[in-house]
Amino acid sequence: MTTLSLKPRRIGVGAIVLPVAIAVLAASAAFAGADTTFAPALTKFTDFLEGSGGKIITVLSLAGGLIGLASGRFTLSQIAVPVGVGIGVGTGVPIVTSVVTAII
Repeated sequence: MTTLSLKPRRIGVGAIVLPVAIAVLAASAAFAGADTTFAPALTKFTDFLEGSGGKIITVLSLAGGLIGLASGRFTLSQIAVPVGVGIGVGTGVPIVTSVVTAII
């Protein structure tokens, strides 16, 4: 039976220095609040979650919990998950939006 023997390779200085030098020379300044590329998508998604989409997600979560209760197995998560989803959709979107748009 033969075994495969892997010999450790030595990494040359150029293999590390060259990518770092390219990254330093190609880097440009990034401004967090200056880009509005995804602003329309963010607005639509936020409106969806705060409106009818959030209600649909909460009702589906509640339906899943009720189906689990009807199947005969009871766990606290069947009640806690729909409540958590409702709270998360109702208050989580403004919290996340304010954290993302905050100036640090």
